Amino acid sequence: QVQLVESGGGSVQAGGSLRLSCAASGSRYCMGWFRQAPGKERKGVAYITRGGSTNYADSVKGRFTISRDNAKNTLYLQMNSLKPEDAAMYYCAAAATSVYCRLVASEFVVWGQGTQVTVSS
Repeated sequence: QVQLVESGGGSVQAGGSLRLSCAASGSRYCMGWFRQAPGKERKGVAYITRGGSTNYADSVKGRFTISRDNAKNTLYLQMNSLKPEDAAMYYCAAAATSVYCRLVASEFVVWGQGTQVTVSS
C-alpha cells in the first residue's frame, strides 16, 4: 500500500504563491491533488499520469501547475496567484487504476493526511 505525506501548506496573502509536495512510498500511475474547504465537499484540483499528462479543474487553470518526479516518487503542486477561495485543506491522492486518470475522488484510493492552505485578502 502506497503511503502519502504532504507538506508545504501555510498562510499567504492573495496573489501569493505556495508549493505543495507529496512524498510517496511507492509509485502509482495516476496521482492527484484534491482540496476541501470547511463545510464543503472534497473537489479535484489536478491530476497527473506517470507519463506526465495533466488535467486541471477550471478554477485553477493557468494558476496551478501539477508535476511529479518519478525517480523520487514525489508529487508537486505549484500554486500561483492564490485567491481567498483557494483556501482549503489540500490532499494528495493516488488512484487505483493504472489505465486512465479522472479527477474523481471516488477513484482515488490512497490519501495523505492533508496540508492546510490559508489565503488572506
